[in-house]
Amino acid sequence: MNTIENTAVHEDLVPVPVRLDIDTVAPRFSRALAGLDAAMVRELDAAGIDAGLRELVRLRASQINGCSYCVDLHSGDAAKAGEAARRIAAVAVWQESPFFTARERAAFQLTESITRLSETHVPDADWAAAATRFSPEELGALVSLIVVINAWNAVGVSTHAWTGSM
Repeated sequence: MNTIENTAVHEDLVPVPVRLDIDTVAPRFSRALAGLDAAMVRELDAAGIDAGLRELVRLRASQINGCSYCVDLHSGDAAKAGEAARRIAAVAVWQESPFFTARERAAFQLTESITRLSETHVPDADWAAAATRFSPEELGALVSLIVVINAWNAVGVSTHAWTGSM
């Protein structure tokens, strides 16, 4: 599990209690979700979607969904993938930031549309913008990535199963 760094400086941090240890009480589901994640990674690899973009998309969906554990995890993973700290920090305000390419912006917009599915119904304009920047295989992999991170976020937010250790 990812941990919060520099906790000695923040001695007053309050742990978030686990509501349900989903890995223990629903192990078949947890394994299936992990298997879905592995299949998604294979799609990303086959399509050639780079690690940095993968982590930034995961980070953006996690920010929208309010999954603290995943925001921490994917911020760190983005840094390990070579993303600059200012780009990682700017993902939350990507529309106002000069740090992202047109391709990345299209991925973020599609991420927001799919993550907010009940509100947006994924507008044709968002899909078309992504389709101009990504091949059909890349789009399939990107949709897979967005759907899977939203599943992880739903579990994490609802159960607090993976709160990290302090």
